[in-house]
Amino acid sequence: MESDQRNHRTILGIRFFLGTAREAVDRMQAGGLLVVPAAPALKDLAVNAPYREALLQADLTITDSAFMVMVWNRMQRDSIPRLSGLEYLRELLKQEDVREPGNCMWVMAGKVSAQRNLDWLREQGIVVPETCVYLAPMYGEGEVSDTALLEAVERARPKHVIVTLGGGTQERLGLYLKRNLSYLPAIHCIGAAIAFLSGDQVRIPAWVDRSYMGWLYRSISEPKRYVPRYWDARKLLSLMLRWRDRLPVPPA
Repeated sequence: MESDQRNHRTILGIRFFLGTAREAVDRMQAGGLLVVPAAPALKDLAVNAPYREALLQADLTITDSAFMVMVWNRMQRDSIPRLSGLEYLRELLKQEDVREPGNCMWVMAGKVSAQRNLDWLREQGIVVPETCVYLAPMYGEGEVSDTALLEAVERARPKHVIVTLGGGTQERLGLYLKRNLSYLPAIHCIGAAIAFLSGDQVRIPAWVDRSYMGWLYRSISEPKRYVPRYWDARKLLSLMLRWRDRLPVPPA
């Protein structure tokens, strides 16, 4: 129990991993679902049942949300570290099996994003075959279903599936794959992390990420898009003050 307390913390009913990026990557070698919840999605934990279920069923959940980490540490007089999706992805891309052509299926948000991401990966010496790139459609609310993706993964049978979609959506898709594939690859829901490296979104240097200031870089780069999003994420504060380590109950 003491060891579990060192390695994990339960926040809002979700079990967060407190280890390093390397330790997280090592744990995912056996397969499973990794999620990287950010504040704009976490604030809806009480009312978004499919998203909540995805986080509860994940095999590894990392502390990407700087806001959540700061609130928790201040509120609980704790000192949990933050492990961002960007830091995790940097470590993941160092792995030989991830760099091997055909060993990863990349789920991208669209043609333009995919091309920028693939060009950047190629510059890093990572060549992704066309059969290992899937352009995701727009998914609606509720539970996700995508038989085309399911079939593509079954044909390619990669060891890794890397999902680069928005928070709140990618977790539901990851859980769908975990539940419906005939085998269990490592499903990494890393969101916009690769976009910060490829230039598909504003590039975020490692020191900015470590300083918890990635949200500010994004807000300055596209204020109309990100300022309302991060302002709305303030609702996570009241959720955490009320529920702390307990899973929020949907309002009556």
